[in-house]
Formats: sequence, C-alpha cells, structure tokens
Amino acid sequence: MNQTNTAFPYPAYAGKLAHTYSIVARDPATGEMGAAVQSHWFSVGRLAIWTEAGVGAIATQAFVNCMLGQQGLMLLREGRSAHEVVQDVLKADDGRDMRQLAIIDAHGQVAAWTGNGCIPEAGHLRGENFSVQANLMLNETVWPAMADAFQHAGGPLAERMLVALEAAQHAGGDLRGQQAAALVVVRGESTGKLWEDRLIDLRIDDHPTPLHELRRLLSVQRAYHYMNAGDLAIERHDVATAFREYDTAQRMLPENLEIKYWHAVSLANIGRVEESLPIFALVFERDAHWKILTKRLKKIGMLQIGHEHFEKILVC
Repeated sequence: MNQTNTAFPYPAYAGKLAHTYSIVARDPATGEMGAAVQSHWFSVGRLAIWTEAGVGAIATQAFVNCMLGQQGLMLLREGRSAHEVVQDVLKADDGRDMRQLAIIDAHGQVAAWTGNGCIPEAGHLRGENFSVQANLMLNETVWPAMADAFQHAGGPLAERMLVALEAAQHAGGDLRGQQAAALVVVRGESTGKLWEDRLIDLRIDDHPTPLHELRRLLSVQRAYHYMNAGDLAIERHDVATAFREYDTAQRMLPENLEIKYWHAVSLANIGRVEESLPIFALVFERDAHWKILTKRLKKIGMLQIGHEHFEKILVC
C-alpha cells in the first residue's frame, strides 16, 4: 500500500510504510559500521538501511524517504558529522514529522530523529556507537530492549545487531507482525573495492520468521568465511591452517555438500587422496551431480591427481 503526499519534496520516494525497528552501530575495536532492520513491509532492507565503508550507516523509516539515506551518505562523505547531516536533510524535508532517521558516522558520532507524526508507539535511544529506533510498535518497551540487548551482547558487530533485533521482537515488535529483515556491515575504512568493503549484506524480503532466517544466513556466511580462509591457506601451502578452517566450516554446516566437496578436492590435490575418499563417497551418494563435476575438474586441471587415484575417487 504505497501512498504519496504531494507535500513531500521527493514524492517518488516518500510514503512507503516502512514502519519498523532498526539499529545503526559501529564497532570501536574494528571500525566496522552497520545497520539492521525488521519490518512488516516487503523488502524493507532495500528502502531503510544505507551504508558505505569509511563513511557511515543510516536508517530511514516510518513514512520512509529514501533520499534521506542517499543524501545522508553524500553529506557524510563530504565530512559532515552525523548531527549536522540529520539537521541538514530534515530541514529540506517537508515530511520530517512523519520520518524516523538515525545516522552513525565513521567517528562513532550518533544522531537520531523521531517525528511527532510517527505512528505510536515510536521512539529512539542513542548510546555510545549505536542508535536504536522503532515506530508502530506493539508497546514502548521495544527500543529500550534493543539498546539493552546490544550493549550486553558479545561477539562481532553483525551478531550484536541481530541480538538487538531479536530483543525487539521478543519485547513485542511491530504491531503488524513480521515480514522482512536485512543486515549490512561495512569496513571502517574503504579499500576502494566495493566487493571487499561490504563484509555482510543479507536480506530477507518476504518470510514468516525473517529474523530466524537472517540468523541462519549469518551462520552460513560465517561458515563460508572459514571455507574461503581454508582455500587461501591452501594457496599459501599452509595445510595445517587450511584444514582447521575447513573443519570449522563443516562443523558449522554439517549438511552442506558444497563445503564437504571442496574439502575433499583440496585433500586430493595435496596428495591425501585416501583421506578424501570417504568425503567424496558421502557427497556422491547424496547427489551424483558432484561426480560429474569431478570429471570436469580433472579435465581442466583443477583436480591434479594421477589416473589411478582418479579412478579410486570415481568408484566411491
């Protein structure tokens, strides 16, 4: 149900009902910044959270105006503080009373706004290196519960932000229920490579329990991080480190055939074919397509073993 109010300065972006709860935060130890959100609104992450490595993180919600996210990052990039950016973008927005906005910059400065026209219950809390905000909540305990959960959570920034979202839901959450969620984390300093600067970018566009799905995907991403680290260690001929990383990945995702398969390939390529055989056998038993891939790898030189060992693998 999109609505447009001609009083808004950017009517094409305004009036989307992204009533929601969200968090913007920074890890002072790593410099990483991020934003996370949940709402009963399809694909809320596309609308509500805006991040850029070395610049900041922004949540724009309620009767969301996406231009506040785009312009906010532009102004942060120019060196404005979070407080200055909130003042500047809202000054130009005739619909400010129906907006909710939170910004954290690369220095950890935090600013937030909840307009008087936001649907109750609505409010925000700012703390050291974070801001939590919510509107159209079942009750007014939601954002204080988020703040408390984030401050007492341990682990990486992404996990701490997800704990805050889960606390919001436990406290009552969105009056309308759940539908979509998103979680983004970027580097504190830009490398100039967007694919490296965006460390986590997970979006659940439509799901009955989006936070459960978001947690599952975060676990999958962590497991693949260990798998990638194992591959890099193999390239450096650091076999001991590689297989520690592979083992960690497999413990995290024991049913994932992809991780098992490439572990077996790596074993075979460093001459530990006998160790690889039980893994190949398990993978082939569950899905014969992996055997087809194995033949193709041998053909192009990505499986560097002799014919005798190759035949052993194929008969698994």
